Amino acid sequence: MRTFAVATPFVLAVSLLAAASGRAAEPSDTTLTFLRDGAVVKTIDRAGLERACGPVTVTLADPYYGRQKRYRACPLGAVLALGFGDLAKTASADADLFFRARDGYVKPASLARVREPGGFVALADADRMHGDDPGWEPIDRKQVDPGPYYVVWENAAAHDPHRYPWPYQLASIEIASYATRYPHTAPAGLPSDAPAWAGFAIFRSECIACHAINGEGGTIGPDLNMPQSIVEYRPEAQIKAYIRNPETFRYTSMPAHEHLSAADLDHVVAYFRAMRDRKHDPKAGAAQAQATHP
Repeated sequence: MRTFAVATPFVLAVSLLAAASGRAAEPSDTTLTFLRDGAVVKTIDRAGLERACGPVTVTLADPYYGRQKRYRACPLGAVLALGFGDLAKTASADADLFFRARDGYVKPASLARVREPGGFVALADADRMHGDDPGWEPIDRKQVDPGPYYVVWENAAAHDPHRYPWPYQLASIEIASYATRYPHTAPAGLPSDAPAWAGFAIFRSECIACHAINGEGGTIGPDLNMPQSIVEYRPEAQIKAYIRNPETFRYTSMPAHEHLSAADLDHVVAYFRAMRDRKHDPKAGAAQAQATHP
């Protein structure tokens, strides 16, 4: 639960400057937090990463910049070992990692996928860095500063941000079970071959980084099931067209999903229909608890 206080002019000015630059204010500017099931395991700053992880210079084709980029980066495996210790090696292969960015973007990825070779945590733009300045170039549609950290992949097979985690403005990494972290996002009770399960797999891979279902998931975009499901107020054909190319409707930071087939979009809508009948409103529970214990 968030609490709010009246901002002094100085605090307000600092906050506005931080928001305008796309970066948080010091002193936590370069803090990377590691969590296990919501509990903090370790925090480390850029200087600590530099000392401990053995940074190298990597050259790769960056899908967000659309060209070759060079980064000063630490191997992702070394960063995970630094943050989680033996847990990075001993955690079950079916565990999930949640890469959380400062703006509310949360990208889940299986531990098995993250263990694949070629992943790095970029600390700086190798061609633009100068002294302590990492030299980040504004990125993606929003043209924001991608610092303090940016997960990148060297292997060509991993250059699809829909399939592999490429979060920028990385603030934390959490090891948790997807089912435990987001227990109310699955279409429970349906046969395993139901179209809604295929849609759930797509939503989990493509959408939950920005959108929530039943209050669970990313916070950049709106919750798509609460208080009303999107299928309760938008025609299904419109939903599919919007997912495929949202900028044909309005200027938005939501990316196009033109790689999804017509069958994929049918499955996503089937998932939304299934979740319409499986609503779980955490806000309603919180409001009831507050009313009972004012």
